[in-house]
Amino acid sequence: MDLSSISLTLLIASLMVAATPILLAAIGEMVVERAGVLNLGVEGMMITGAICGFVAGVETGSPWAGFLVAAIGGAAMAALFGFLTQYLLSNQVATGLALTLFGLGLSSLLGQGYVGIKAQTLRRVDLGPLSDLPVVGRIIFGHDPIVYLSLALVAGVWAFLRYSRAGLILRAVGESHDAAHALGYHVRRVRMLAVLFGGACAGLGGAYLSLVRVPQWTEGMTAGAGWIALAIVVFASWRAERVLIGAYLFGGITVLQLNLQTAGARLPVELLSAAPYLVTIVVLVLISGRAGGRANAPADLGKPFHASA
Repeated sequence: MDLSSISLTLLIASLMVAATPILLAAIGEMVVERAGVLNLGVEGMMITGAICGFVAGVETGSPWAGFLVAAIGGAAMAALFGFLTQYLLSNQVATGLALTLFGLGLSSLLGQGYVGIKAQTLRRVDLGPLSDLPVVGRIIFGHDPIVYLSLALVAGVWAFLRYSRAGLILRAVGESHDAAHALGYHVRRVRMLAVLFGGACAGLGGAYLSLVRVPQWTEGMTAGAGWIALAIVVFASWRAERVLIGAYLFGGITVLQLNLQTAGARLPVELLSAAPYLVTIVVLVLISGRAGGRANAPADLGKPFHASA
């Protein structure tokens, strides 16, 4: 195995790209869960965003139109979930799983005529002399706009939850919806807005896969990214800054296993491909075994709200 063929600079730059779709989905799901809603349909929203964004990108010739439509498609799926769970009071776990199955089936149907077609992708942001800096230029200043958008979203969500009044209300709804309702806050409205935001973020994450990382349509191309995003929220203890660390950790493992395959690692390819998921499982087991593993989870996470209560 020739490890000298692995460039650390390219490895770090590549992990930022690999982590972006998961980071987008995870930061959106974290906001949803901080509002007290457990949406297991992230995978379904991501794959819907992937096909909606790809179709729009191909038909219009604009990747930006693709990302816009992807966000709308993800939010539409989330709106369906929100209506069922917040107004019809269906079980959140079962509804989320059904949403994933529905999204996978819908994307397969919509994508039948787009297999093998390539879409316009985003160009890297030209930051002039900054992009030419040694090491730092390639790692930080050589990416497409969505990478920077994902970082801005993390910073924005962190500031929103920590310093804004609306963020305080959202956290209050997640901790005790009955107390928030008694204080006059519209619990369902807050949760629906959070669910829509999470759906839009998941849709953007899916579109990043089909419009930037590939860029073409492949059935089932999310390959469990939505489930990883859910795991990262738990790993991050429902904190925005830790979501960034978790997503980049997973992205780093994904890129590393690809580089090890290229370097001729004497390990089964199947084992290397499964490494990111195995590491995720190990991390979650360690977290669940730790005392107070759910200490930071919103107290009313997954609990239905009855306005008449």
